[in-house]
Amino acid sequence: MSAVDIPEGLLVVGFRGQDWADWLDRLPRVTRDLLGEWELRVDGASAYGNCALVVPVLTRDGERAVLKVQFPHWEAETEHLALRTWAGNGAVQLLRADPRRFAMLLERLHPRDATTIDALDACELVGNTYKRLHVPAGPQFRTLSGELQRWTDRMRQLPASAPVPHRYVEQAISLSEDFIADPATDGTLIHTDLHYENMLAADREPWLVIDPKPLSGDPHFEVAPLVWNRWDEITGDLRFGVRQRFYTAVDAAGFDEDRARDWVIVRQMLNVLWTLESATTDESLPQDWLTRNIAIVKAIQD
Repeated sequence: MSAVDIPEGLLVVGFRGQDWADWLDRLPRVTRDLLGEWELRVDGASAYGNCALVVPVLTRDGERAVLKVQFPHWEAETEHLALRTWAGNGAVQLLRADPRRFAMLLERLHPRDATTIDALDACELVGNTYKRLHVPAGPQFRTLSGELQRWTDRMRQLPASAPVPHRYVEQAISLSEDFIADPATDGTLIHTDLHYENMLAADREPWLVIDPKPLSGDPHFEVAPLVWNRWDEITGDLRFGVRQRFYTAVDAAGFDEDRARDWVIVRQMLNVLWTLESATTDESLPQDWLTRNIAIVKAIQD
């Protein structure tokens, strides 16, 4: 067992609140305990994500792997269950998990992600990969309809004075109500956050998916992150660029165009909702991000 350095870039999450600061305080001890209990040796510099420490390790048998230790939050509660369900079919292989400590031992992939290939090629790649990931979801996963009900209740609380076109708020609420009442909104295991940086190059296959935030949901929910990420690469005709990505992913996946479009509208407006809720003042609103989401809602349907 070797010492683990916590990257400086991860330490900033301590400013998010006391829960995050407490987790950072526990993280070195938890990581050392896992390295010892699982007989792992550190095999390089640690990396980190938005809410996780990732340590390259060697197993007792010399297998190259990574130890991932996450901040406890509901989106990560069933990540190990999704990876176990997929069993390496299109996704990173889960080798071991400790759900109580939000820890997983995973197949080691390469740092190269799908931002390194053409965006439309990546949309096609992800669209084809959906077919492998979208299997029946067990009862242990939260339902998309249940989460959408909570989110829609909050969207209804947005004041008419909110800095967003009210017609789009009303449209998203109406679409959400239809989805909540639709049995097809639940039942399939979905990743929910499959964007370009969550598909990594690998040895076992050319590309594998990482970091699911799984729900029992509707496959059509998946498309939107491919549209709103790599935004600076959409130049010229915005409407054309948005739709080009959308149709590339939808066609590769074999999705219903209208249903996928409705989910894009809902998801962009949920992004708007969460942004408005998290802003403490009008000056703290990330206007570029708000504008991007509204632009997508407009471009996808006008």
